[in-house]
Amino acid sequence: MSAASELREMNDEQLEFSLKEAQQELFRLRFQASTEKLDAPSNLRKLRREIARIRTIRRERDLGIKRKAGES
Repeated sequence: MSAASELREMNDEQLEFSLKEAQQELFRLRFQASTEKLDAPSNLRKLRREIARIRTIRRERDLGIKRKAGES
């Protein structure tokens, strides 16, 4: 899992790769949750939030929004 500041340091290609990985992992966990009990169900929430962070950062870049260093 990556913090928002770590995600902001990534270039667009790295961010896209992280998004794809997180989406694949979320799919895998959802599939696993439907067929068997998960060891850590909280991972579903963590992955959804990470995907949301990545999408937010991509959207900020599209709109040209710059974040200050201290903001989260």
